[in-house]
Amino acid sequence: MLPREFETALQTILEQLTGLPEAWALTGSVGMVLQGMPLQVHDIDVQTSPLGAIQIQQRLEGWMVEPVRQVESSFMRSLLGRAVVEGVEVEIIGGVQKRLEGGGWEEPVNVAEHRRRVEWRGLNVPVLVLEYEAEAYRRMGRLEKAEKIRRWLDSTKPLD
Repeated sequence: MLPREFETALQTILEQLTGLPEAWALTGSVGMVLQGMPLQVHDIDVQTSPLGAIQIQQRLEGWMVEPVRQVESSFMRSLLGRAVVEGVEVEIIGGVQKRLEGGGWEEPVNVAEHRRRVEWRGLNVPVLVLEYEAEAYRRMGRLEKAEKIRRWLDSTKPLD
């Protein structure tokens, strides 16, 4: 269950992103909670393509506090922007690329290949599938988070 301010912010975001040409999905704790995981949420993360990040920035123009820009760490790079909607921080993440073992970069994540839709308040909300989230966290070196997702997935599998 999401705190009330997150529900209000999410409703606003969904209204603003209706009909967005580029594929996008909620990721991180809000996406996980919408898929049933019991977690505390701290912000709303929206993942998309590089073009999608620009489109989302345009749709959320009145809420933007940091424009979309290129960011890079030793293991990942992407476009990143920040908005505050109804008092809730929203991160816009576009074109996520993970570093390959040889030092190069993989192709940007195709969000459409890793998302599914969940129903929330009568709306079909795109979220990144949890199996993909677990693998992404593992590849970023966030092993504790990856293991938490895996354990939850294993605990919810029906027994044969």
